[in-house]
Amino acid sequence: MQSQKFAFIYNKVNRLKFKDMLSVSNLSVQFGKRILFDEVSTTFNNGNCYGIIGANGAGKSTFLKIIADKMDPTSGSVHLEPGKRMSVLEQNHNLHDEDTVLETILKGNKPLYKLKSQLDALYADYTDENAEKIGELQVQFEEMNGWNADSDAAAMLSNLGIKEDYHYTLMKDLDGKQKVRVLLAQALFGNPDLLIMDEPTNDLDYETISWLENFLANYESCVIVVSHDRHFLDSVCTHISDIDFGKINHFSGNYTFWYESSQLAARQHAQQNKKAEEKKKELEDFIRRFSANVAKSKQATSRKKMIEKLNISDIKRSSRRYPAIIFERDREAGDQILNVQGLSASLENEVLFSNIDINLNKGDKVVVYSKDSRATTAFYQILNGKEQADSGKFDWGVTTTQSYLPLDNSEFFNNKLSLVDWLRQWATTEEEREEVHIRGFLGKMIFSGEEALKTSDVLSGGEKVRCMLSRMMMMRANVLMLDEPTNHLDLESITAFNNSLTNFKGTIMLTTHDHEFAQTVGNRIIELTPNGVIDRYMTFDEYMSDKKIKEQREKMYGVNA
Repeated sequence: MQSQKFAFIYNKVNRLKFKDMLSVSNLSVQFGKRILFDEVSTTFNNGNCYGIIGANGAGKSTFLKIIADKMDPTSGSVHLEPGKRMSVLEQNHNLHDEDTVLETILKGNKPLYKLKSQLDALYADYTDENAEKIGELQVQFEEMNGWNADSDAAAMLSNLGIKEDYHYTLMKDLDGKQKVRVLLAQALFGNPDLLIMDEPTNDLDYETISWLENFLANYESCVIVVSHDRHFLDSVCTHISDIDFGKINHFSGNYTFWYESSQLAARQHAQQNKKAEEKKKELEDFIRRFSANVAKSKQATSRKKMIEKLNISDIKRSSRRYPAIIFERDREAGDQILNVQGLSASLENEVLFSNIDINLNKGDKVVVYSKDSRATTAFYQILNGKEQADSGKFDWGVTTTQSYLPLDNSEFFNNKLSLVDWLRQWATTEEEREEVHIRGFLGKMIFSGEEALKTSDVLSGGEKVRCMLSRMMMMRANVLMLDEPTNHLDLESITAFNNSLTNFKGTIMLTTHDHEFAQTVGNRIIELTPNGVIDRYMTFDEYMSDKKIKEQREKMYGVNA
Protein backbone atom coordinates (compact mmCIF):
# COMPACT_ATOMS: atom_id res chain seq x y z
CA MET A 1 0.00 0.00 0.00
CA GLN A 2 1.39 3.38 -0.97
CA SER A 3 1.21 6.03 1.72
CA GLN A 4 -0.75 9.10 0.77
CA LYS A 5 -1.19 12.39 2.58
CA PHE A 6 -4.21 12.45 4.86
CA ALA A 7 -6.39 15.51 4.35
CA PHE A 8 -9.73 17.02 5.20
CA ILE A 9 -11.45 18.22 2.04
CA TYR A 10 -13.21 21.56 2.14
CA ASN A 11 -13.07 22.80 -1.47
CA LYS A 12 -16.05 23.64 -3.66
CA VAL A 13 -15.55 20.64 -5.94
CA ASN A 14 -16.37 18.34 -3.05
CA ARG A 15 -19.08 20.56 -1.54
CA LEU A 16 -21.87 18.52 -3.13
CA LYS A 17 -20.06 15.19 -3.08
CA PHE A 18 -20.09 14.55 0.67
CA LYS A 19 -23.58 14.77 2.16
CA ASP A 20 -22.72 13.00 5.42
CA MET A 21 -21.22 14.85 8.37
CA LEU A 22 -18.09 12.70 8.19
CA SER A 23 -17.03 10.26 5.48
CA VAL A 24 -14.20 7.75 5.74
CA SER A 25 -12.90 6.41 2.42
CA ASN A 26 -10.64 3.37 1.94
CA LEU A 27 -8.91 3.96 5.27
CA SER A 28 -6.03 1.63 6.09
CA VAL A 29 -3.65 1.68 9.04
CA GLN A 30 -0.67 -0.66 9.30
CA PHE A 31 2.13 -0.84 11.88
CA GLY A 32 4.87 -3.08 10.53
CA LYS A 33 3.17 -6.34 9.60
CA ARG A 34 0.15 -5.66 11.79
CA ILE A 35 -2.91 -4.37 9.93
CA LEU A 36 -5.17 -2.35 12.22
CA PHE A 37 -7.66 -1.11 9.61
CA ASP A 38 -8.10 -2.59 6.16
CA GLU A 39 -9.80 -0.45 3.48
CA VAL A 40 -12.47 0.94 5.80
CA SER A 41 -15.20 3.03 4.17
CA THR A 42 -18.07 4.34 6.29
CA THR A 43 -20.06 7.45 7.14
CA PHE A 44 -21.19 9.22 10.30
CA ASN A 45 -24.46 11.13 9.97
CA ASN A 46 -25.67 14.29 11.63
CA GLY A 47 -27.97 13.84 14.63
CA ASN A 48 -26.55 10.46 15.63
CA CYS A 49 -24.28 9.49 18.50
CA TYR A 50 -21.85 6.68 17.64
CA GLY A 51 -20.23 4.62 20.38
CA ILE A 52 -16.95 3.14 19.10
CA ILE A 53 -16.31 -0.28 20.63
CA GLY A 54 -13.69 -2.96 20.08
CA ALA A 55 -11.35 -5.24 21.98
CA ASN A 56 -8.23 -3.72 23.58
CA GLY A 57 -5.79 -2.96 20.77
CA ALA A 58 -8.46 -2.96 18.07
CA GLY A 59 -7.70 0.68 17.24
CA LYS A 60 -10.45 2.75 18.90
CA SER A 61 -8.21 5.62 20.04
CA THR A 62 -6.17 5.41 16.83
CA PHE A 63 -9.34 5.87 14.78
CA LEU A 64 -10.32 8.95 16.80
CA LYS A 65 -6.86 10.45 16.33
CA ILE A 66 -7.12 9.96 12.57
CA ILE A 67 -10.55 11.56 12.17
CA ALA A 68 -9.40 14.41 14.47
CA ASP A 69 -6.42 15.04 12.14
CA LYS A 70 -3.89 14.20 14.86
CA MET A 71 -2.50 11.18 13.06
CA ASP A 72 -2.09 10.14 9.42
CA PRO A 73 -3.38 6.79 8.17
CA THR A 74 -1.30 4.55 5.95
CA SER A 75 -3.73 5.29 3.13
CA GLY A 76 -7.24 6.60 2.58
CA SER A 77 -8.93 9.84 3.57
CA VAL A 78 -11.43 11.45 5.92
CA HIS A 79 -13.85 14.13 4.72
CA LEU A 80 -15.67 16.55 7.01
CA GLU A 81 -18.72 18.24 5.50
CA PRO A 82 -17.63 21.68 4.22
CA GLY A 83 -18.31 24.58 6.55
CA LYS A 84 -18.78 22.38 9.63
CA ARG A 85 -16.82 22.68 12.85
CA MET A 86 -15.21 19.78 14.67
CA SER A 87 -14.41 19.76 18.39
CA VAL A 88 -12.22 17.20 20.17
CA LEU A 89 -12.09 16.52 23.90
CA GLU A 90 -8.49 17.38 24.82
CA GLN A 91 -6.47 14.58 26.44
CA ASN A 92 -3.47 16.75 27.40
CA HIS A 93 -4.61 18.20 30.72
CA ASN A 94 -1.66 20.63 30.91
CA LEU A 95 -2.01 22.18 27.46
CA HIS A 96 -3.73 25.35 28.72
CA ASP A 97 -1.90 25.80 32.02
CA GLU A 98 -1.06 29.46 31.28
CA ASP A 99 -4.62 30.35 30.24
CA THR A 100 -7.46 31.33 32.53
CA VAL A 101 -10.35 28.89 32.88
CA LEU A 102 -12.73 31.14 30.91
CA GLU A 103 -10.19 31.73 28.14
CA THR A 104 -9.64 27.97 27.87
CA ILE A 105 -13.36 27.48 27.25
CA LEU A 106 -13.48 30.20 24.60
CA LYS A 107 -10.57 28.56 22.77
CA GLY A 108 -12.84 25.58 22.22
CA ASN A 109 -14.53 27.56 19.43
CA LYS A 110 -11.44 28.40 17.38
CA PRO A 111 -13.10 30.62 14.71
CA LEU A 112 -14.87 32.65 17.40
CA TYR A 113 -11.76 32.95 19.57
CA LYS A 114 -9.66 34.05 16.59
CA LEU A 115 -12.21 36.73 15.72
CA LYS A 116 -12.39 37.90 19.34
CA SER A 117 -8.58 38.16 19.49
CA GLN A 118 -8.57 40.28 16.32
CA LEU A 119 -11.16 42.60 17.79
CA ASP A 120 -9.32 42.91 21.09
CA ALA A 121 -6.11 43.83 19.24
CA LEU A 122 -7.92 46.48 17.19
CA TYR A 123 -9.64 47.91 20.28
CA ALA A 124 -6.27 48.17 22.01
CA ASP A 125 -4.80 50.12 19.07
CA TYR A 126 -7.88 52.04 17.98
CA THR A 127 -7.50 54.54 15.14
CA ASP A 128 -9.90 56.09 12.68
CA GLU A 129 -8.27 53.98 9.97
CA ASN A 130 -9.21 50.66 11.59
CA ALA A 131 -12.74 51.74 12.64
CA GLU A 132 -14.25 50.33 9.45
CA LYS A 133 -12.45 47.02 9.96
CA ILE A 134 -13.73 46.86 13.55
CA GLY A 135 -17.28 47.40 12.28
CA GLU A 136 -16.96 44.52 9.80
CA LEU A 137 -15.58 42.18 12.44
CA GLN A 138 -18.27 43.20 14.93
CA VAL A 139 -20.96 42.14 12.46
CA GLN A 140 -19.29 38.74 12.06
CA PHE A 141 -18.87 38.49 15.81
CA GLU A 142 -22.57 39.15 16.37
CA GLU A 143 -23.52 36.55 13.75
CA MET A 144 -21.47 34.01 15.73
CA ASN A 145 -23.26 35.02 18.96
CA GLY A 146 -19.92 36.32 20.20
CA TRP A 147 -21.35 38.93 22.57
CA ASN A 148 -22.87 36.13 24.65
CA ALA A 149 -19.76 33.93 24.54
CA ASP A 150 -18.47 34.82 28.00
CA SER A 151 -21.84 34.30 29.69
CA ASP A 152 -22.47 31.06 27.77
CA ALA A 153 -19.04 29.74 28.79
CA ALA A 154 -19.62 30.75 32.41
CA ALA A 155 -23.01 28.99 32.45
CA MET A 156 -21.49 25.78 31.09
CA LEU A 157 -18.72 25.89 33.71
CA SER A 158 -21.28 26.34 36.47
CA ASN A 159 -23.30 23.38 35.16
CA LEU A 160 -20.14 21.28 35.42
CA GLY A 161 -19.45 22.33 38.99
CA ILE A 162 -16.75 24.97 38.33
CA LYS A 163 -17.88 27.90 40.44
CA GLU A 164 -17.57 31.52 39.32
CA ASP A 165 -14.69 32.09 41.77
CA TYR A 166 -12.51 29.89 39.54
CA HIS A 167 -13.42 31.37 36.13
CA TYR A 168 -10.41 33.72 36.04
CA THR A 169 -8.03 31.27 37.75
CA LEU A 170 -5.11 29.92 35.72
CA MET A 171 -5.61 26.32 34.61
CA LYS A 172 -2.33 25.28 36.27
CA ASP A 173 -3.83 26.19 39.64
CA LEU A 174 -6.74 23.74 39.31
CA ASP A 175 -6.63 20.15 40.53
CA GLY A 176 -6.83 17.25 38.10
CA LYS A 177 -10.58 16.68 38.38
CA GLN A 178 -11.35 20.37 37.88
CA LYS A 179 -9.17 20.42 34.75
CA VAL A 180 -11.10 17.48 33.32
CA ARG A 181 -14.38 19.38 33.74
CA VAL A 182 -12.99 22.55 32.14
CA LEU A 183 -11.67 20.61 29.13
CA LEU A 184 -15.05 18.92 28.81
CA ALA A 185 -16.74 22.33 28.77
CA GLN A 186 -14.20 23.47 26.15
CA ALA A 187 -15.12 20.57 23.85
CA LEU A 188 -18.85 21.24 24.22
CA PHE A 189 -18.65 25.04 23.93
CA GLY A 190 -20.33 26.63 20.95
CA ASN A 191 -22.28 23.53 19.86
CA PRO A 192 -19.78 22.04 17.39
CA ASP A 193 -21.19 20.16 14.39
CA LEU A 194 -19.01 17.13 15.11
CA LEU A 195 -17.96 16.22 18.64
CA ILE A 196 -15.21 13.64 19.23
CA MET A 197 -14.68 12.27 22.74
CA ASP A 198 -12.24 9.64 23.99
CA GLU A 199 -13.22 8.30 27.44
CA PRO A 200 -15.09 11.48 28.46
CA THR A 201 -16.29 10.05 31.81
CA ASN A 202 -12.78 9.37 33.17
CA ASP A 203 -12.22 11.22 36.47
CA LEU A 204 -15.78 12.59 36.50
CA ASP A 205 -18.06 12.07 39.48
CA TYR A 206 -21.59 10.69 39.35
CA GLU A 207 -23.30 14.11 39.16
CA THR A 208 -21.09 15.38 36.33
CA ILE A 209 -21.50 12.18 34.30
CA SER A 210 -25.26 12.42 34.75
CA TRP A 211 -25.19 16.03 33.52
CA LEU A 212 -23.13 15.01 30.48
CA GLU A 213 -25.50 12.12 29.68
CA ASN A 214 -28.47 14.49 29.69
CA PHE A 215 -26.60 17.08 27.62
CA LEU A 216 -25.60 14.59 24.92
CA ALA A 217 -29.02 12.90 24.93
CA ASN A 218 -30.45 16.25 23.77
CA TYR A 219 -27.53 17.14 21.48
CA GLU A 220 -28.61 17.42 17.85
CA SER A 221 -25.21 17.30 16.14
CA CYS A 222 -22.99 14.30 15.39
CA VAL A 223 -21.11 12.70 18.28
CA ILE A 224 -18.40 10.01 18.06
CA VAL A 225 -17.33 8.62 21.44
CA VAL A 226 -15.11 5.90 22.89
CA SER A 227 -16.08 4.84 26.40
CA HIS A 228 -15.90 1.81 28.69
CA ASP A 229 -18.88 3.11 30.68
CA ARG A 230 -21.84 0.99 29.57
CA HIS A 231 -24.45 3.13 31.30
CA PHE A 232 -23.05 6.16 29.48
CA LEU A 233 -23.12 4.36 26.11
CA ASP A 234 -26.67 3.21 26.76
CA SER A 235 -27.79 6.72 27.74
CA VAL A 236 -26.36 8.65 24.77
CA CYS A 237 -25.75 6.33 21.80
CA THR A 238 -28.08 5.86 18.86
CA HIS A 239 -25.55 3.58 17.14
CA ILE A 240 -22.73 1.27 18.13
CA SER A 241 -19.73 1.23 15.78
CA ASP A 242 -17.95 -2.07 16.20
CA ILE A 243 -14.28 -2.42 15.23
CA ASP A 244 -13.76 -6.07 14.35
CA PHE A 245 -11.53 -7.85 11.81
CA GLY A 246 -10.04 -4.50 10.70
CA LYS A 247 -13.44 -3.10 9.69
CA ILE A 248 -15.99 -0.76 11.26
CA ASN A 249 -19.67 -1.70 11.21
CA HIS A 250 -22.52 0.46 12.52
CA PHE A 251 -25.44 -1.10 14.43
CA SER A 252 -28.64 0.72 15.35
CA GLY A 253 -29.25 0.88 19.08
CA ASN A 254 -27.21 1.30 22.23
CA TYR A 255 -24.55 -0.93 23.80
CA THR A 256 -26.98 -3.20 25.66
CA PHE A 257 -28.86 -3.95 22.44
CA TRP A 258 -25.61 -4.66 20.61
CA TYR A 259 -24.32 -6.93 23.38
CA GLU A 260 -27.53 -8.89 23.88
CA SER A 261 -28.16 -9.25 20.15
CA SER A 262 -24.58 -10.43 19.47
CA GLN A 263 -24.94 -12.99 22.27
CA LEU A 264 -28.24 -14.15 20.78
CA ALA A 265 -26.61 -14.43 17.34
CA ALA A 266 -23.76 -16.48 18.84
CA ARG A 267 -26.23 -18.87 20.50
CA GLN A 268 -28.16 -19.26 17.28
CA HIS A 269 -24.95 -19.94 15.37
CA ALA A 270 -24.18 -22.74 17.82
CA GLN A 271 -27.63 -24.21 17.30
CA GLN A 272 -26.98 -25.59 13.84
CA ASN A 273 -30.08 -27.80 13.85
CA LYS A 274 -32.51 -25.04 14.70
CA LYS A 275 -34.88 -24.24 11.83
CA ALA A 276 -34.53 -20.91 10.05
CA GLU A 277 -38.14 -20.00 10.81
CA GLU A 278 -37.59 -20.53 14.55
CA LYS A 279 -34.43 -18.44 14.51
CA LYS A 280 -36.18 -15.62 12.67
CA LYS A 281 -39.06 -15.60 15.16
CA GLU A 282 -36.62 -15.55 18.07
CA LEU A 283 -34.82 -12.55 16.55
CA GLU A 284 -38.09 -10.72 15.88
CA ASP A 285 -39.28 -11.33 19.46
CA PHE A 286 -35.95 -10.01 20.78
CA ILE A 287 -36.22 -6.79 18.72
CA ARG A 288 -39.83 -6.31 19.81
CA ARG A 289 -38.93 -6.63 23.49
CA PHE A 290 -35.95 -4.32 23.17
CA SER A 291 -37.90 -1.70 21.23
CA ALA A 292 -40.56 -1.66 23.97
CA ASN A 293 -37.87 -1.05 26.61
CA VAL A 294 -36.20 1.68 24.55
CA ALA A 295 -39.51 3.50 24.19
CA LYS A 296 -39.55 3.99 27.98
CA SER A 297 -35.92 5.00 28.34
CA LYS A 298 -34.43 8.45 28.90
CA GLN A 299 -32.65 8.47 25.55
CA ALA A 300 -35.83 7.75 23.59
CA THR A 301 -37.61 10.80 25.00
CA SER A 302 -34.60 13.12 25.27
CA ARG A 303 -32.54 12.57 22.14
CA LYS A 304 -34.48 13.65 19.09
CA LYS A 305 -32.63 11.30 16.75
CA MET A 306 -33.11 8.15 18.81
CA ILE A 307 -33.58 4.68 17.31
CA GLU A 308 -36.39 4.66 14.78
CA LYS A 309 -36.00 1.16 13.46
CA LEU A 310 -34.17 -1.99 14.48
CA ASN A 311 -33.59 -4.63 11.83
CA ILE A 312 -32.85 -8.32 11.97
CA SER A 313 -29.95 -7.63 9.61
CA ASP A 314 -28.37 -5.54 12.39
CA ILE A 315 -27.96 -8.63 14.55
CA LYS A 316 -24.64 -10.31 13.84
CA ARG A 317 -22.33 -12.61 15.74
CA SER A 318 -19.22 -10.97 17.23
CA SER A 319 -15.71 -12.41 17.34
CA ARG A 320 -15.28 -11.08 20.90
CA ARG A 321 -13.70 -13.29 23.57
CA TYR A 322 -15.31 -12.90 26.98
CA PRO A 323 -13.37 -14.05 30.05
CA ALA A 324 -15.02 -16.67 32.26
CA ILE A 325 -15.12 -14.89 35.64
CA ILE A 326 -16.64 -17.30 38.14
CA PHE A 327 -16.39 -16.67 41.87
CA GLU A 328 -17.05 -19.74 43.99
CA ARG A 329 -16.86 -20.14 47.80
CA ASP A 330 -15.08 -22.82 49.80
CA ARG A 331 -17.77 -22.40 52.44
CA GLU A 332 -20.90 -20.41 53.09
CA ALA A 333 -20.47 -17.64 55.65
CA GLY A 334 -22.59 -17.43 58.77
CA ASP A 335 -24.92 -14.56 59.64
CA GLN A 336 -22.22 -12.33 61.14
CA ILE A 337 -20.03 -10.86 58.37
CA LEU A 338 -18.45 -7.61 59.57
CA ASN A 339 -18.98 -5.26 62.50
CA VAL A 340 -17.44 -1.77 62.38
CA GLN A 341 -17.58 0.55 65.39
CA GLY A 342 -16.52 4.21 65.52
CA LEU A 343 -14.02 3.90 62.67
CA SER A 344 -12.27 7.15 61.67
CA ALA A 345 -9.41 8.01 59.31
CA SER A 346 -7.64 11.16 58.17
CA LEU A 347 -4.90 12.14 55.73
CA GLU A 348 -2.55 15.04 56.42
CA ASN A 349 -4.94 16.46 59.04
CA GLU A 350 -7.87 16.21 56.60
CA VAL A 351 -10.73 14.02 57.82
CA LEU A 352 -11.61 11.33 55.29
CA PHE A 353 -14.37 9.71 57.34
CA SER A 354 -15.31 9.55 61.01
CA ASN A 355 -17.57 7.65 63.42
CA ILE A 356 -18.42 4.87 60.98
CA ASP A 357 -20.76 2.30 62.56
CA ILE A 358 -21.99 -0.50 60.29
CA ASN A 359 -22.92 -4.15 60.53
CA LEU A 360 -22.74 -6.25 57.36
CA ASN A 361 -25.20 -9.09 56.97
CA LYS A 362 -25.13 -12.28 54.96
CA GLY A 363 -26.02 -11.62 51.32
CA ASP A 364 -25.30 -7.87 51.44
CA LYS A 365 -23.91 -6.45 48.22
CA VAL A 366 -22.76 -3.03 49.33
CA VAL A 367 -21.80 -0.06 47.19
CA VAL A 368 -19.31 1.82 49.37
CA TYR A 369 -19.46 5.44 48.25
CA SER A 370 -17.86 8.78 49.11
CA LYS A 371 -17.39 12.14 47.42
CA ASP A 372 -13.69 11.69 48.20
CA SER A 373 -12.27 8.54 46.60
CA ARG A 374 -9.39 8.61 49.08
CA ALA A 375 -11.91 7.82 51.82
CA THR A 376 -13.16 4.59 50.26
CA THR A 377 -9.63 3.41 49.46
CA ALA A 378 -8.51 4.10 53.04
CA PHE A 379 -11.55 2.20 54.32
CA TYR A 380 -10.63 -0.92 52.33
CA GLN A 381 -6.97 -0.64 53.29
CA ILE A 382 -7.91 -0.55 56.97
CA LEU A 383 -10.26 -3.53 56.69
CA ASN A 384 -7.46 -5.50 55.02
CA GLY A 385 -4.80 -4.60 57.60
CA LYS A 386 -2.81 -2.45 55.19
CA GLU A 387 -3.34 0.80 57.12
CA GLN A 388 -4.24 1.82 60.66
CA ALA A 389 -7.42 3.73 61.55
CA ASP A 390 -7.23 6.90 63.66
CA SER A 391 -9.81 5.40 65.99
CA GLY A 392 -12.45 2.71 66.21
CA LYS A 393 -12.36 -1.01 65.56
CA PHE A 394 -13.76 -3.73 63.30
CA ASP A 395 -14.30 -7.47 63.56
CA TRP A 396 -14.77 -10.02 60.79
CA GLY A 397 -17.12 -12.92 61.37
CA VAL A 398 -15.29 -16.17 62.22
CA THR A 399 -16.80 -17.96 59.22
CA THR A 400 -15.74 -15.30 56.69
CA THR A 401 -12.82 -15.39 54.27
CA GLN A 402 -11.93 -12.20 52.42
CA SER A 403 -10.52 -11.48 48.99
CA TYR A 404 -9.48 -7.92 48.06
CA LEU A 405 -8.97 -6.20 44.71
CA PRO A 406 -7.08 -2.97 45.61
CA LEU A 407 -7.06 0.23 43.62
CA ASP A 408 -3.26 0.06 43.38
CA ASN A 409 -2.03 -3.46 42.57
CA SER A 410 1.60 -2.54 41.83
CA GLU A 411 3.00 -4.37 44.88
CA PHE A 412 1.79 -7.66 43.40
CA PHE A 413 3.81 -7.26 40.17
CA ASN A 414 7.32 -6.29 41.30
CA ASN A 415 8.88 -9.58 40.19
CA LYS A 416 9.67 -11.40 36.95
CA LEU A 417 7.72 -14.60 37.62
CA SER A 418 5.85 -16.26 34.78
CA LEU A 419 2.08 -15.93 35.18
CA VAL A 420 1.88 -19.63 36.09
CA ASP A 421 4.42 -19.16 38.90
CA TRP A 422 2.90 -15.82 39.85
CA LEU A 423 -0.54 -17.35 40.45
CA ARG A 424 0.99 -20.39 42.18
CA GLN A 425 1.94 -18.07 45.09
CA TRP A 426 -1.64 -18.23 46.31
CA ALA A 427 -2.14 -21.97 45.98
CA THR A 428 -2.83 -23.70 49.31
CA THR A 429 -2.84 -27.40 48.32
CA GLU A 430 -0.67 -29.65 46.16
CA GLU A 431 -3.51 -29.98 43.68
CA GLU A 432 -3.79 -26.21 43.35
CA ARG A 433 -0.03 -25.95 42.73
CA GLU A 434 -0.19 -28.21 39.68
CA GLU A 435 0.37 -26.34 36.42
CA VAL A 436 -2.76 -27.70 34.76
CA HIS A 437 -4.87 -26.37 37.65
CA ILE A 438 -3.25 -22.92 37.54
CA ARG A 439 -3.48 -22.72 33.75
CA GLY A 440 -7.21 -23.37 34.12
CA PHE A 441 -7.67 -20.17 36.13
CA LEU A 442 -5.43 -18.20 33.78
CA GLY A 443 -7.23 -19.60 30.76
CA LYS A 444 -10.55 -18.34 32.09
CA MET A 445 -9.02 -14.87 31.99
CA ILE A 446 -7.80 -15.35 28.38
CA PHE A 447 -4.18 -16.17 29.28
CA SER A 448 -3.82 -19.37 27.28
CA GLY A 449 -0.85 -21.15 25.71
CA GLU A 450 2.24 -18.95 25.55
CA GLU A 451 0.34 -16.06 27.14
CA ALA A 452 0.51 -17.89 30.49
CA LEU A 453 4.32 -17.80 30.34
CA LYS A 454 4.57 -14.01 30.18
CA THR A 455 6.48 -12.47 33.06
CA SER A 456 4.39 -10.45 35.49
CA ASP A 457 6.53 -7.30 35.14
CA VAL A 458 5.60 -6.68 31.49
CA LEU A 459 1.81 -6.78 31.79
CA SER A 460 -0.51 -3.98 30.76
CA GLY A 461 -2.92 -2.44 33.25
CA GLY A 462 -5.80 -4.58 32.00
CA GLU A 463 -3.72 -7.77 32.08
CA LYS A 464 -2.73 -7.07 35.69
CA VAL A 465 -6.37 -6.72 36.72
CA ARG A 466 -7.23 -9.98 34.95
CA CYS A 467 -4.39 -11.67 36.86
CA MET A 468 -5.76 -10.27 40.11
CA LEU A 469 -9.17 -11.69 39.22
CA SER A 470 -7.58 -15.11 38.58
CA ARG A 471 -6.04 -14.84 42.05
CA MET A 472 -9.40 -13.94 43.61
CA MET A 473 -11.17 -16.82 41.88
CA MET A 474 -8.55 -19.28 43.15
CA MET A 475 -8.92 -17.99 46.73
CA ARG A 476 -12.63 -18.97 46.78
CA ALA A 477 -13.49 -16.38 49.45
CA ASN A 478 -17.03 -15.70 50.64
CA VAL A 479 -16.48 -11.93 50.99
CA LEU A 480 -15.21 -9.86 48.03
CA MET A 481 -13.88 -6.32 48.40
CA LEU A 482 -13.43 -4.39 45.16
CA ASP A 483 -11.95 -0.88 44.85
CA GLU A 484 -12.63 0.48 41.33
CA PRO A 485 -12.61 -3.01 39.74
CA THR A 486 -13.31 -1.86 36.17
CA ASN A 487 -10.14 0.27 35.88
CA HIS A 488 -8.09 -0.73 32.80
CA LEU A 489 -10.56 -3.44 31.71
CA ASP A 490 -12.16 -3.62 28.26
CA LEU A 491 -15.92 -3.78 27.77
CA GLU A 492 -15.87 -7.55 27.36
CA SER A 493 -14.15 -8.08 30.71
CA ILE A 494 -16.33 -5.47 32.42
CA THR A 495 -19.52 -7.11 31.17
CA ALA A 496 -18.40 -10.61 32.21
CA PHE A 497 -17.25 -9.26 35.60
CA ASN A 498 -20.59 -7.52 36.16
CA ASN A 499 -22.54 -10.68 35.35
CA SER A 500 -20.36 -12.71 37.73
CA LEU A 501 -20.89 -10.35 40.67
CA THR A 502 -24.63 -10.27 40.05
CA ASN A 503 -24.68 -14.08 40.35
CA PHE A 504 -22.27 -14.32 43.32
CA LYS A 505 -23.95 -15.81 46.42
CA GLY A 506 -21.58 -14.32 48.99
CA THR A 507 -21.09 -10.80 50.34
CA ILE A 508 -19.65 -7.96 48.26
CA MET A 509 -18.23 -4.55 49.14
CA LEU A 510 -17.79 -2.52 45.98
CA THR A 511 -16.61 0.98 45.07
CA THR A 512 -16.91 1.93 41.42
CA HIS A 513 -17.40 4.83 39.01
CA ASP A 514 -19.13 2.38 36.65
CA HIS A 515 -22.80 3.29 37.03
CA GLU A 516 -24.01 -0.03 35.63
CA PHE A 517 -21.90 -1.96 38.13
CA ALA A 518 -23.26 0.04 41.06
CA GLN A 519 -26.87 -0.16 39.93
CA THR A 520 -27.03 -3.84 38.98
CA VAL A 521 -24.83 -5.36 41.71
CA GLY A 522 -25.59 -3.31 44.84
CA ASN A 523 -28.56 -3.83 47.14
CA ARG A 524 -27.24 -1.55 49.88
CA ILE A 525 -25.48 1.84 49.80
CA ILE A 526 -23.02 2.89 52.50
CA GLU A 527 -21.66 6.43 52.13
CA LEU A 528 -18.61 7.48 54.13
CA THR A 529 -18.50 11.17 55.07
CA PRO A 530 -16.34 13.32 57.37
CA ASN A 531 -19.28 13.45 59.78
CA GLY A 532 -20.51 9.88 59.90
CA VAL A 533 -22.15 7.32 57.66
CA ILE A 534 -25.34 7.13 55.58
CA ASP A 535 -26.57 3.54 55.29
CA ARG A 536 -29.57 2.51 53.15
CA TYR A 537 -30.92 -0.70 51.66
CA MET A 538 -31.84 0.44 48.14
CA THR A 539 -30.40 0.59 44.62
CA PHE A 540 -27.78 3.14 43.63
CA ASP A 541 -30.21 5.08 41.40
CA GLU A 542 -32.80 5.22 44.19
CA TYR A 543 -30.16 6.49 46.60
CA MET A 544 -28.88 9.22 44.29
CA SER A 545 -32.35 10.46 43.38
CA ASP A 546 -33.78 10.53 46.93
CA LYS A 547 -34.32 14.18 47.95
CA LYS A 548 -34.20 13.51 51.69
CA ILE A 549 -30.91 11.63 51.34
CA LYS A 550 -29.51 14.47 49.25
CA GLU A 551 -30.33 16.94 52.03
CA GLN A 552 -28.69 14.63 54.57
CA ARG A 553 -25.59 14.32 52.39
CA GLU A 554 -25.27 18.10 52.13
CA LYS A 555 -25.37 18.43 55.90
CA MET A 556 -22.82 15.67 56.49
CA TYR A 557 -20.32 17.04 53.99
CA GLY A 558 -21.00 20.63 54.99
CA VAL A 559 -21.17 21.57 51.29
CA ASN A 560 -23.49 21.05 48.33
CA ALA A 561 -23.31 17.27 47.70
